[in-house]
Amino acid sequence: MIRTEEIQDYSQVEQLLKSAFKSEAEPRLVERIRSSVIFIPELSIVSETDGHITGHIMLSVAEVLDDDQSYRVACLAPLAVEPTLQRKGIGGALIREALNRCQQFNIPLVFLIGHPSYYPQFGFVKAGRYGFQLKQFEVPEEVFMVSEIEEGALKSLKGELRYSDAFLDLE
Repeated sequence: MIRTEEIQDYSQVEQLLKSAFKSEAEPRLVERIRSSVIFIPELSIVSETDGHITGHIMLSVAEVLDDDQSYRVACLAPLAVEPTLQRKGIGGALIREALNRCQQFNIPLVFLIGHPSYYPQFGFVKAGRYGFQLKQFEVPEEVFMVSEIEEGALKSLKGELRYSDAFLDLE
């Protein structure tokens, strides 16, 4: 079952993130996003089987700056699936649900830093090809990706993606 994350899921989600990433950074990121103004509860989504959280995805508000213009967009991070259940379609189902929900919030584009062979199957393309820049983090060009939610947004928007402060200094 795919559904919106609820407060009582937080501890299970934290354990899932620690298990999937073998790190404290992702649980800390999720906690920081939840307590910030960029948090949209409906864009924090879990998969559940028999009362157990098996996957989690979170999207949060970011902005694209183009000269004196600012556009509200979203960033996908993190996506986690219980390690023993990976490669069974849970991550894909979470991504599709999250992207569909972005339409309800008039979010034209979703950005991510992710695996270049996984995310393109869900419509993500190299963001640099469309005039987007990422200056906050040094990452290879092929992992900085974007998905168009609102038709025509990739042609009409460009500029520098700015993640929220919740993403900074996580280490």
